[in-house]
Amino acid sequence: MSAMQQTLAASLAEIVGPDRVNIDHESLQVFGKDWTKVHEPNPAAIVFPGSIEEVQALVRLANKQGFALVPSGGRTGLSGGAVAANGEVVVAFDRMNQILDFSAVDRQVVCQPGVITEQLQQFADDKGLFYPVDFASSGSSQIGGNVATNAGGIKVIRYGLTRDWVMGMKVVTGTGELLELNHGLVKNATGYDLRHLFIGSEGTLGFIVELTMALATPPKDPTVLVLAVDDLESTMHVLQAFQGALDICAFEFFSEKALRHVMAEKGLQRPFATEGTFYALIEFENTSEAVLESAMSVFEHCVEQGWALDGTMSQNITQARALWRLREDISETISRFTPYKNDISVQVSRVPAFLKEVDNIVTAQYPDFEIIWFGHIGDGNVHLNILKPDALPKEEFFRQCGEVSYDIFEAVKSYGGSVSAEHGVGLLKKPYLQYSRSEGEIACMKALKQVFDPNKVMNPGKIFD
Repeated sequence: MSAMQQTLAASLAEIVGPDRVNIDHESLQVFGKDWTKVHEPNPAAIVFPGSIEEVQALVRLANKQGFALVPSGGRTGLSGGAVAANGEVVVAFDRMNQILDFSAVDRQVVCQPGVITEQLQQFADDKGLFYPVDFASSGSSQIGGNVATNAGGIKVIRYGLTRDWVMGMKVVTGTGELLELNHGLVKNATGYDLRHLFIGSEGTLGFIVELTMALATPPKDPTVLVLAVDDLESTMHVLQAFQGALDICAFEFFSEKALRHVMAEKGLQRPFATEGTFYALIEFENTSEAVLESAMSVFEHCVEQGWALDGTMSQNITQARALWRLREDISETISRFTPYKNDISVQVSRVPAFLKEVDNIVTAQYPDFEIIWFGHIGDGNVHLNILKPDALPKEEFFRQCGEVSYDIFEAVKSYGGSVSAEHGVGLLKKPYLQYSRSEGEIACMKALKQVFDPNKVMNPGKIFD
């Protein structure tokens, strides 16, 4: 380690204590990255604050000494937003992981940013309530990171995004100032709601140091249907039919190729004998015999119309969880192939035509690459995963995928879509931001960055330069 690095570590230790600063190689590699594999981590140090005051002191020190800070939560991001590649100091929130307060009347919980998503879900369950934002990384992602990226997940069609559950927050800005926003109020018509600037800002405006989150009534007897379909147009017909009859909680899709990978890797069984090109997974609350009969009636109608080929319905919570694994285990299963991920969205009605166009683009450019489709088709968010061939070096694979991304995002732009539906911009989507945001919008965002972080110490180089 360099003398400069040792001097920096000593300055950080004066704030958090010497045992809360790491500069060893292993720590720098672990805490300097997220789940992406494109950029190599190269932080100068890792620091673990334990209080809001320590975070403020770290930000002030960064301004004084001229170094940059990168926030680190569960490090499950997929756009490089938590990657420290240029000698930054990583601020890891693992120690700030306590649930601080709970109000049964308000149905609100106050927590620190390092609380694990699953921890909050379990806390809500213990109180007879429900935290509905859910996704595959809930066992390791942190609430602060979820808010900083406005995480979505599998139940957006019913419960919305993380944004919809944030009732208040405390934020340390790029100057070290502490802002307390909204105070858990349901109604607050007093000008700009700054809370929503920090939701999805990826730590570029300030660091979230406390959150007040709303909780909901838990769903009753969640029941899962999995249907096989021949094409995505049929999936839209299925969605419309079920939405017309039931208040559905989730509507997901995945391809036969994705299913085969999950069955091979996880030892899971095919849900039924019939193979489809795609599969739709529907979850609804089985609140009465009438609801169940309605679900079965819609399913039979879909088969009669030729929209669905076959299907199965869970009979208990164990079966429901097993069917969910067919969808939820995809990301982990394909991670060993070093996939190039695109997290894109368009209006729900335009998904079939859009997917067909993008699939044709990728297949034409790289016919030897395997393409895995899955996603939250009920809210227009689809995940395109291109799997790296074993013999192809990682750098060359990412270079080729990066080139074809321009064609993909031209299609996204033509459909009025987003180049990042729920994973954020970070480093990976930064070159493509203009496909979803106008020059005027980007100029406004840069102006806001200047207001909250004038010296550019907060996660610089993310979203835009």
